[in-house]
Amino acid sequence: MTTFNVKRNQHQRIILKKSGHYLINLIGAGASVEILAALSAKSDQTYDLTITTHHQAPHTTSTTLIKAVAQDNATVNLTGTIKVAKKAKNTTAFLTENILLASPTAKANAIPNLEIRTDEVKCSHAATIGKVDEDQLFYLMSRGLSKKKSAQLIIDGFLQPVIERIKNSFATAQDKSESIITERHYA
Repeated sequence: MTTFNVKRNQHQRIILKKSGHYLINLIGAGASVEILAALSAKSDQTYDLTITTHHQAPHTTSTTLIKAVAQDNATVNLTGTIKVAKKAKNTTAFLTENILLASPTAKANAIPNLEIRTDEVKCSHAATIGKVDEDQLFYLMSRGLSKKKSAQLIIDGFLQPVIERIKNSFATAQDKSESIITERHYA
């Protein structure tokens, strides 16, 4: 398990690009974190990503956005949990897990969880698993693109919002300590 501790009034952007278990502790009042992931599993790959964001102090904020694509015979498993301790009043936390199945043999699981031990919080989670829209695919192919190129454009469009946020986090980072990067898996 990889652990990150976000201290009082500190902001971190954490960009995850590989399978694993991650624990993000917001341990000081005013701490905030943005967690981003854009994953693409191909062939027989399996990505298991488990993220727990633990709010342990008041007035903390977390935003988690994970987008993943499962192609070929790949499997993507996403489990995200927001934990709010009893003393962590006025917490704001959002968790979003979106998976695109790009082949009929790809598999996916998205499991969002909330464990809230106090009042006066704003927490929510969302998860979606969907397949490539056949109407979009048909439209692009009717414009002369191959099925493979059309599917790749749809996949790129699905991942683009997270990729842009990741790029923007590098463009606005004042120093390397603001962004924590793990091994690159998306090309």
